[in-house]
Amino acid sequence: MPVFFSYAQVREDLHKHTVGLSDEQVWQRCAGQSLGFQLKHIAGSVDRITSYLMVRPLSDEQLAFLKQELQPPGSLPELLALVEHSLTYSESQLKNVDADSLYAPRTVGRRALPTTVIGLIVHLAEHTQRHLGQAILIAKLLRQTG
Repeated sequence: MPVFFSYAQVREDLHKHTVGLSDEQVWQRCAGQSLGFQLKHIAGSVDRITSYLMVRPLSDEQLAFLKQELQPPGSLPELLALVEHSLTYSESQLKNVDADSLYAPRTVGRRALPTTVIGLIVHLAEHTQRHLGQAILIAKLLRQTG
């Protein structure tokens, strides 16, 4: 359940902290990153980690998305919709995880780094929260700089 609460917090906080920002501000670099990158990375990383959790290789589309996360385009509504789609899909997959499989082995990435089902679930929550925090900070800085 904590990952579901994490996703709910992402939705709530992104709405709260991005409302009123312009599409131009979304891609303005602030503190070395853009809000657009953070939003694309949240969407992409949730999607990729969910694939690892469900023992699916990354698709060509997922790999292409990863390579372009730093780049515009994308309006704020489009980026928030990407995040929403990714969170919703991940939630649907998490509902299918058998509690008896929590310690089943999983691997991550091309190097097949070892982990477990519960390790990936925890990582979904903590990694998403880390980038949510960065997105909030960038949004606050953007408001200060006008």
